[in-house]
Formats: sequence, structure tokens, C-alpha cells
Amino acid sequence: MPGSEYEMQPKADHGEETYRGCEKLSGRVALITGGDSGIGRAIAIAYAREGADVAFTYLSEDEDARATENLIIDSGRKALPIRSDQSEKANCVSAVEQVVEQFGRIDILVNNAAFQKTYESIQEIPEDDIRHVFKTNIEAFFHLTQSAVPHMRPGSSIINTTSIQAFSPSSYLAPYAATKAAIANFTQSLAQELIDKGIRVNAVAPGPVWTPLIPATMPPDAVESFGKNTLFGRPAQPAELAPVYVFLASEEASYITSEIYGVTGGRKQL
Repeated sequence: MPGSEYEMQPKADHGEETYRGCEKLSGRVALITGGDSGIGRAIAIAYAREGADVAFTYLSEDEDARATENLIIDSGRKALPIRSDQSEKANCVSAVEQVVEQFGRIDILVNNAAFQKTYESIQEIPEDDIRHVFKTNIEAFFHLTQSAVPHMRPGSSIINTTSIQAFSPSSYLAPYAATKAAIANFTQSLAQELIDKGIRVNAVAPGPVWTPLIPATMPPDAVESFGKNTLFGRPAQPAELAPVYVFLASEEASYITSEIYGVTGGRKQL
């Protein structure tokens, strides 16, 4: 864990060859957590090709981070990779400070990075794991948002990555699913507060997506069948999530806040 893009077989599609921008985010500054791989990398590529400068955090996957940085630069935008463990509040604050120091503001905050691990029984979940998943997956969202909001202007957008696990949880992902439910709740309460500042807050709830977290955290038999319970019979590619994040960050979503958009391949949420 947490897994690396360059080791994945088959390779994931982040839109490297397919995403075409049309200046929907021209001149914006985005901070994406967990932007080195998976959904985060797909968002970074899309935002850059839509005209935004992109800062992104990553845990320790330097090779993946360099690849994302190069993709942003190749799109003609500025990139700022930030190596950061967001389970610590000081690192969340520092990440925002680095973005503001380089770009002067934040227009889009995408709270996306998460920790996931599977367990056969609740009896085997270590206390340290429970503490770590909550610190990484929900407490960090509070810390990053608290730090970023003072630097966000009217018209800015916060987008949180929750999950179908928030509404239809799997027993073997109990800690992760609980944090994703908390993110959904956090999104809707935060939207009520920040609308007076002109900041919209929404969330995306993916179903199964082919990211490094899957082969790195799940048993081989679960990986083999991953995504087969969707109407498509397969997991999503990260590139198939990115347009939703673009839409929610753009002026096209100017009257949308406190919403949770499911991208689940037809799997119904409770």
C-alpha cells in the first residue's frame, strides 16, 4: 500500500490520450489531494487541459507524482507537486500555504486522497488502523478546508470525493465506508455555511474505479471480480470520473451546491 500506477496491470486510463479541454477553468488555481494517481491524476489532467494551474498532494509515490506533474506541464499549465501525509494537521496546513505562496489563492479544492484497507472481521481491525483511516479520510478534509477557505473568493468550489460505500457499505471495508459516509454529511453541512461566501460545495460518489488502491489493498479474488457487479460489468476508468469534477468546478454548475453525484456504473445507492 498505497500502490503505484506504474506497477498496475492493466494500466489505468486517466485521459492522457483522450481528454480535450475547452477552457472551462481558464485562469483558475486548483489544489487536488492525492493527485499523483487514480481519480486524482485524471482530475489533474482534465483541470490542466481546461486551463487551470494545478497543485496536488501525494503521499510517497515520487515516480507517479513526477508523471502527473509532467502531464500538467505538457498541457501548458503550472504544476506544484506537494509530498504530504495528510493524516497530520500540520501537513494539511502546510500544503495550502505552499499553494497560496506560489499562486496567491485557491479557486478549487478537491478533497480526494483516502486510505483504504480490507478486513475479514471487525474483530481484526487494529485500533491504529481505525485512527489512521479517520485522520486521513475525514479529519484531513476539515483541516484542508479550514486552511483553504480564507484564500477562496466568491465563485470558488470545493469538491469532496465520497463513495458508493457511504450509502451501500461492504462489511470488509467498514472503517473506510464509515469515513465516506462522514464525507457525504460533511459536504452538505459545509455547503450550508459557505454559500454566504459564494463558495459551492459538492461531492462525487464513485462506484468501483480501477486505481492503485484496488490491487494494493484487496485480495486477488476480489480484484479479479472487481466491478463486475455494475451494469457495465467492469470498473470505471479514472478518466470516466474527471468530467464530473470539471463540471462541478466550472461556471456551468453555478446553481449547484450540497449535491452528491454518483458515478457508479448503474449500481444503485440506498
